Amino acid sequence: MATIEPDLVVPDVPAAALFYAEAFGATEQHRVPDGGVIQLEVQGAAFWLSGEGPDRRAPAGVGSRSAWLILVVEDPDALWSRAVAAGATPENEMTDDYGWRVGSIIDPWGQRWEIGRRLED
Repeated sequence: MATIEPDLVVPDVPAAALFYAEAFGATEQHRVPDGGVIQLEVQGAAFWLSGEGPDRRAPAGVGSRSAWLILVVEDPDALWSRAVAAGATPENEMTDDYGWRVGSIIDPWGQRWEIGRRLED
C-alpha cells in the first residue's frame, strides 16, 4: 500500500502544529530537532509542516495555491465545525454533493481543506 503525505509550507511551524491540533485533533508523529519540520496525523492521515524559505512560500504569502487537501473522516460535520471554531475561514458549508458529504475551509496560511466522507449508496 502506498500513501501520499503532503508537506504544507507555513511561516510558523510550531504555531501551525498547534492550530491543526486544535482544529483537527492532529497529533505530532515526528519533529526534526530544530522544530522546522513536523509530521502530524489526523485519524491515520499523515502530513508534514515545513517553514517558508527562499524557494517555498505558504499559499497566503503568494496569493494562490496549486493544490488543496481533501480530508476524509467519519464525521465531517463535526470536524468542519471544530476547524471553524479554531479559526479556519469557512469556504463552503457542509452539503451532500456528488455522492459525498463535504464542506471546505481555508486555514490561516491559505491552505484549502475539503472535509468530507463518501455517502452510502
